[in-house]
Amino acid sequence: MGDENNIEVFGLYNLPEDVFNKVHAVMLEDVSDLANIFKVLADPLRLHILKALEVQELCVCVFITMTDYKYSALSYHLKMLKDANLVGSRRDKNFQMYFLTDFGRLFLESIRKEFQT
Repeated sequence: MGDENNIEVFGLYNLPEDVFNKVHAVMLEDVSDLANIFKVLADPLRLHILKALEVQELCVCVFITMTDYKYSALSYHLKMLKDANLVGSRRDKNFQMYFLTDFGRLFLESIRKEFQT
């Protein structure tokens, strides 16, 4: 392979053209959904909620009882988890029940494998 198939980067570094094009394509990809998931996971309360929902689907009233958070704050955190498709909800009589989505369950399993949490 000759230099004609390489791209000079910053005058110092040569990169094969096909590699340069692949890297360029990756750098242009929309990763906003993935970045949002990491933002959602950056809060310890949300991680605790996910781990609790691994045990069983729960009403927000359980989280209110077990934390110092008010309903409005917990609703905000649950909405963020729902928007990231990590948590779902359903109505059960007078209660809104929250549960892990399949994606949320797989995500937690992946994290557990990597970080032994």
